[in-house]
Amino acid sequence: MNSKKVKVIGAGLAGVEAAWHLANSGIKTELYEMKPLKYSPAHKKPTFAELVCSNSLKAERTESAAGLLKEEMRRLGSLCIECAYKCKVPAGGALAVDRDEFSRLITEKITAHPNITVINEEVISIPDGNVIIAAGPLASYTLSEKISDLCGNGLHFFDAAAPIVTLESIDMDSAFCASRYERGGEDDYINCPMNKEEYEAFYEVLINAESAETHSFDKRKDVYEGCMPIEVMASRGKDTMRFGPLKPVGLRDPKTGHRPWAVLQLRKENSKGTLFNLVGFQTNLKFGEQKRVFSMIPALKNAEFVRYGVMHRNTFIDSPRLLDGDFSFRERPSLFFAGQITGVEGYMESAASGIMAGMNMVRRLRGEETVVFPETTMIGALSRYISDPSVINFQPMGANFGVLPPIEPKIRDKKERYKALSERGLVDFENCLNGGEKK
Repeated sequence: MNSKKVKVIGAGLAGVEAAWHLANSGIKTELYEMKPLKYSPAHKKPTFAELVCSNSLKAERTESAAGLLKEEMRRLGSLCIECAYKCKVPAGGALAVDRDEFSRLITEKITAHPNITVINEEVISIPDGNVIIAAGPLASYTLSEKISDLCGNGLHFFDAAAPIVTLESIDMDSAFCASRYERGGEDDYINCPMNKEEYEAFYEVLINAESAETHSFDKRKDVYEGCMPIEVMASRGKDTMRFGPLKPVGLRDPKTGHRPWAVLQLRKENSKGTLFNLVGFQTNLKFGEQKRVFSMIPALKNAEFVRYGVMHRNTFIDSPRLLDGDFSFRERPSLFFAGQITGVEGYMESAASGIMAGMNMVRRLRGEETVVFPETTMIGALSRYISDPSVINFQPMGANFGVLPPIEPKIRDKKERYKALSERGLVDFENCLNGGEKK
């Protein structure tokens, strides 16, 4: 056991969690990090687990999706959770940290561990043997090319994604289910119609909405040519969207008996049909603007957005085709992926995937069955999402209650429903930890 070595590529949140779990299990671990010899366009500091966007790790309360994820991580001995609470700063109900102190603490613990050897160099090829790739969304171009070769071009260099909403938040009194020209199943799409007045009001607000700032390393023409933001399309003329993603042809609203003036189609995002994406609504609007503008569509007036649209560089693999739920590469069981490169989105989600990759690498080295937590847990649900072959048009996903199986019978009060989902998840999580069902 102790003669086995594992190479972990990348010392971001996923990489340090993987290395920490391996080392604490007695595995000699080599942690490769190209900083400070070379930096990505977003990273500035030589320390590990650098928080580049925000110092918030989202909500603390376990009745929230983010809080449930963090509690599951805490029970798995998360290094990031431990260090976060040592450098916590006031942030209302969120867990926010002094980001410099957070990175310093993690770097200190990793470098002091007797089973971890830190190697500061850029990895330019995928090593043989036992490997965990946690290179992050801004992996170097050289390594990204090698990963792309390994994945058979199943690597996305840009994240051009439409928003995703929960099924239960869609106002079905203002929507109808149908496929265009009655091709396919009648429930393949949820259609959100607009009359002329509603459409023109939506158009005017959309073309005047505020876009997010684009970083220099995100400015690539091929993103916009191949997948035009809806606000750019709208700027080309009042009726452009009606001949594009909002075209009403082939659809008839059963409530009116007529073809709508414009129709937004929603398509299933997961096999259970609890999440739907806004077809053709790739966007670079600020998140608050997306909520404000898209909620003007009658069927989305109360929509719960579990993911907003984004358009930026975000290297990730086609995980549903390539990875199992334990984060191992299907065609090479000794290779695991972790972090945002797998399609989990967010600081804690990345760290959680690192824990899972590290935990399952240990189990594989011991000749034990790997673990995938129940779908009622947040870690289990995200693991299943990134490895579910039925996922169409795979987009990265963060922690949200929409990925969990619904509570039956349905609890209408959102606060009570989230509490019930969290309580169920923690019971099932603990049962799994204690040797219960893992698949």
